[in-house]
Amino acid sequence: MAQVNTVLGPVAAASLGQTLMHEHIFVLSPEIEKWPTGEGLESSEEWDEERRMAQAIEKLRDLRDHGIGTLVDLTVIGLGRDTKRILRVARAVPEINVVVATGLYTYNELPFYFRFRGPGTLLGGPERMTEMWVRDIEKGIGNTGVKPGLLKCATDLEGLTPGVERVLRTVAQAHRRTGIPITTHTPIPPEPWGLEQQRIFREEGVDLTQVVIGHTGGTSDLDYAQRLMDNGSFIGMDRFGMTTFSFEETVGFVAGLCERGYAGQMVLSHDAQCYGDWFDPSMLESLPDWRWTHISEDVLPALRKAGVSEEQILQMMVENPAKCLSPCDPY
Repeated sequence: MAQVNTVLGPVAAASLGQTLMHEHIFVLSPEIEKWPTGEGLESSEEWDEERRMAQAIEKLRDLRDHGIGTLVDLTVIGLGRDTKRILRVARAVPEINVVVATGLYTYNELPFYFRFRGPGTLLGGPERMTEMWVRDIEKGIGNTGVKPGLLKCATDLEGLTPGVERVLRTVAQAHRRTGIPITTHTPIPPEPWGLEQQRIFREEGVDLTQVVIGHTGGTSDLDYAQRLMDNGSFIGMDRFGMTTFSFEETVGFVAGLCERGYAGQMVLSHDAQCYGDWFDPSMLESLPDWRWTHISEDVLPALRKAGVSEEQILQMMVENPAKCLSPCDPY
């Protein structure tokens, strides 16, 4: 039976239960998270460690009460990853499995630490990113002992820049060395970057069935989504609660793919967060459905009403995530 790395240790994939495959607990800018948020302020009004921790714990308890068994937090380098904080939250709600990721989130340039080190850079040397991802997976992130369950990378509107391509290739190489699956970010609305991600992974020898192409639900192009799945990958219908498309359009998109026979290759999520400093709090208040319980409370009933069967919902919420999170043998 496959074992999945969670923050509190490995668990059987079959025990994960209903799973949200693309979420964030905290998204922060570490260098400014405690900086004053207004003129004359001595400390940030937005980031209060104990208050934000208490809010996150309460939100996980709410998920538990809604029947969710696992939350996948995809906050990697570039998004303010702080595994010690996530560990503290997970320990407070052990009934919910929390899975974290390793990798790097950038749309264009690499952090300077990597820009000047590695093949083809000013200082040269071995590819440090691959070694870092492998080290996280084999020994744990930093000194926390927490081993990630996924590798993550991103492509956005800037396209396949040299920095982005380098991240994708290092993630692919770390996957092949460890067997840990891959998940990605693509822009909304997407260019065909999911297909480009698949091309890079294929060139690196990756089995595309080990990949989730994220944010495919940001398009209304059923044929694009179908091409990604026909290539073998899972797709993330993982922006529920955002306003790119109407609720009815997004539900109809999932229902349409289910009708075409693709329920076995989709996972559902929100890409929401307990707290993130990228957005003004007033903006978040204008998105009342961008929350972790939206799928449980609103989306699943709407999918049932649209003709999606209980078997298909079980696939998207339980069976597919268990497959997506199950590591394969290194190859």
